[in-house]
Amino acid sequence: MKKTLTEDKIQLKELIDQVSILGDQKNFNKQVQFFTENALSETRAEGKVIMELKGRDIMANAFAEFLKDVDTVYHFNGQSLFTIEGDEATGTCYCLITMVSNEKDKKIRNTIGVVYNDHYVRKGYQWLIDKRIGDFLWQEKYETHSSEL
Repeated sequence: MKKTLTEDKIQLKELIDQVSILGDQKNFNKQVQFFTENALSETRAEGKVIMELKGRDIMANAFAEFLKDVDTVYHFNGQSLFTIEGDEATGTCYCLITMVSNEKDKKIRNTIGVVYNDHYVRKGYQWLIDKRIGDFLWQEKYETHSSEL
């Protein structure tokens, strides 16, 4: 049965939210199943590529390594726009990522403003991320106290 444009947009929004939730849970092996087998994940900061990952296994290992010292990670997805053409789509999604970690016996809160530019493909009845470019636009890092958490 052919999906409507609205149904596809709902599925794409649920896809990006599910990827974020699994990242927050640090369930990276399940998270990368929402990417194509040879997906590309590129992270940029200050206009420069700081990380480029290709393939599910490499992504899962890199995500785990990046967050290994983070006690809590929380993605808050905001506005998103999708353009769908058949079994392919593109999307722009805004996200705030907050990470709390311990550094030298101090709780540190790091908040990053990210814009994701994605390319999606439909495999059967499921949308998957085939390419994700994350632009880390700004970062705010400071010591926090438990009453602020």
